[in-house]
Amino acid sequence: MPPVTDEPFTLVIFGASGDLTRRKLVPALWSLYAGRTLPEPFTIIGSARSEVGPDEFRLRMRDAVREFARTQPPSANVWDRFAASLSYVPGDPADPALYTRLEHTLKDVEGARPGPANRLFYFATPPSLYDAIVANLGASGLANPRGGWTRIIVEKPFGHDYASARALNSQLASALREDQIYRIDHYLGKETVQNLLVLRFANEIFEPLWNRSHVAEVQITVAEALGVETRGAYYEEAGALRDMMQNHLLQLLCLIAMEPPVTFDAAPVHDEKNKVMHAIRPLDARKIDEIALRGQYGPGFAGGKPVPGYRQEKGVAPDSRTETYAALRLTVDNWRWAGVPFYLRTGKRLAKRVSEIAIRFHRTPHMIFHRAPSGVEPNELVIRIQPDEGMALTVAAKTPGPDLKLGPVRLDFRYGEVFGAEPPEAYERLLLDAVHGDSTLYARADWVEKAWSLLGPVLDTWAQASTPPPHLYEAGSWGPAEADAFIARDGGAWRQP
Repeated sequence: MPPVTDEPFTLVIFGASGDLTRRKLVPALWSLYAGRTLPEPFTIIGSARSEVGPDEFRLRMRDAVREFARTQPPSANVWDRFAASLSYVPGDPADPALYTRLEHTLKDVEGARPGPANRLFYFATPPSLYDAIVANLGASGLANPRGGWTRIIVEKPFGHDYASARALNSQLASALREDQIYRIDHYLGKETVQNLLVLRFANEIFEPLWNRSHVAEVQITVAEALGVETRGAYYEEAGALRDMMQNHLLQLLCLIAMEPPVTFDAAPVHDEKNKVMHAIRPLDARKIDEIALRGQYGPGFAGGKPVPGYRQEKGVAPDSRTETYAALRLTVDNWRWAGVPFYLRTGKRLAKRVSEIAIRFHRTPHMIFHRAPSGVEPNELVIRIQPDEGMALTVAAKTPGPDLKLGPVRLDFRYGEVFGAEPPEAYERLLLDAVHGDSTLYARADWVEKAWSLLGPVLDTWAQASTPPPHLYEAGSWGPAEADAFIARDGGAWRQP
């Protein structure tokens, strides 16, 4: 990858009064600035329907940084320099008049500094506004580069099924080139996720083992201890399959299963991930119950306190059939992975918050230690994405004592202990990549459409009134009891993190 050069840029955030801007975007931008990695000079223009002045916007962003930023302001002077780059233009993103005001503001900003007119537009709005924003960016001419680069960042969900994803991509393509469009999946910005490719392709000891001859199964888990909180109405339209499985978990599967790209650049990496998607065996609509399972949390306990079930949450229908837990069994039909099951599971109100990938290797073909217990576990590599980022390799070792007894030993690596500081927030890396024009850790249009196409049979089957409702599970548990039988069909068992 060629070295990046810092140039001035302006970031326009549509939906600047929302939670995403307050909790993630501005805190990430501040941390980049405080760490002296944000290119300068820069301007951040917030835009939303709220009629607030620039000074009020800066005060709100100061509060947001105090509450959510990884790096706290060291002094008023440093914050004031950052805040001087914050601006605000009120307006309805569906109103063409807003884009005229933005054009004037952008020209004023760019005319007051040297360098090209580089512009980044962030869609931090509900997806229902994407079409209007794209249409207005196109009609106003703001989508066209003006002597520099012009890019947009689009938040997931990218559609809610295959047809809507294709329609969204078509709408985006009507005003912008594909290389201007950055579809953000914050999971890909996490340090541990990025480290997957380094682990695989920068360490010779792993690659020879990374295939069906040595790997027995792969389990990918993204578990949340929280319920839907205030997002009940949104979740009723989404569900676990759309909210997490279609994007985060399938992206992780691709990083685990992909072949080595020619170089670590956006196009080769995206090409290899797409090859994995095309190798995943299509899901047979007649056998969905064999490859997919859904659940819904009922009342239970979290942190020792009673919590309501999903149907008792605000904004949720009392007879809702929306899944809050989903598990899939996928197979990748290619030379490397033929016959290796990939188990994916995600859910809300589970026993703990954890995201991890567990790679279980085959047992040794012949155990020569006759006096050893027969239940010695096979080797297992666990990559922890959050929390407690790191990885652990389980190996067999002799336990101390006069008898020859074997026991598991964990070789554990923790980011915090080795590197001292907590890893940067995913949005920090992803925002910086977009400014530098590196889309490696973003999703490409064809990948998004293929992911929706793959899961289409499951979505269609679960939407049918004749299909049995989700299996209930107690809040604070590891999901429905039926999930154990689901994986036991292959003689396996879920790993309990």
